[in-house]
Amino acid sequence: MFTGIVEELGTVIDSSPHTSEWGEGVRLTIAASVVLEGSGLGASIAVNGCCLTLVEQGISDGADDGSGWWSTDVSTETLGRTNVAALQAGDRVNLERPMALGDRLGGHIVLGHVDCTGTVVQAAPDLVVRIPADRMRYLVEKGSVTVDGISLTAFDLTDDTFRVAVIPHTADVTTLGVKGPGAVVNIELDVLAKHIERLVAPYTA
Repeated sequence: MFTGIVEELGTVIDSSPHTSEWGEGVRLTIAASVVLEGSGLGASIAVNGCCLTLVEQGISDGADDGSGWWSTDVSTETLGRTNVAALQAGDRVNLERPMALGDRLGGHIVLGHVDCTGTVVQAAPDLVVRIPADRMRYLVEKGSVTVDGISLTAFDLTDDTFRVAVIPHTADVTTLGVKGPGAVVNIELDVLAKHIERLVAPYTA
């Protein structure tokens, strides 16, 4: 479980096709430091809001500041639902470790399970994002939404867009500061809304 509070900006070192006994996919390697603290083999780390598993890690050559790198295997299912497939060497990504029991919940409940991708219509600070119209039912005025792993508050809802106000600090420490119109972003909608819809469905048919 995550909170949507980005801990650091990582940099993609490499993204290349990878085949394992589980099938085809991509091996993604990212330079980072903060999220590697306390993270070992099998740890979860959110990349642009997508929960991925650390499968290999190391220290950067000549590094004396704790900076290093980590790799993860990305399945075809994840590649088809997120913007991870488009990542290239040099791209910056939002990184967050899972919430520890007893930590403050600074954002909202985020699972790292991306529901769909959206498209930036208008860049920050007055960010407007378009998503599939059938997903808008999970958004409410002043409700929480995760954009590329960032916990934000949605307002000014239309049939297929929502708006969020991005403060300067958020623009500086996340990728939202460089996402222009046309950029594809990962969207995670409110898990509580999805569960409620599922539970009441038999009584509303």
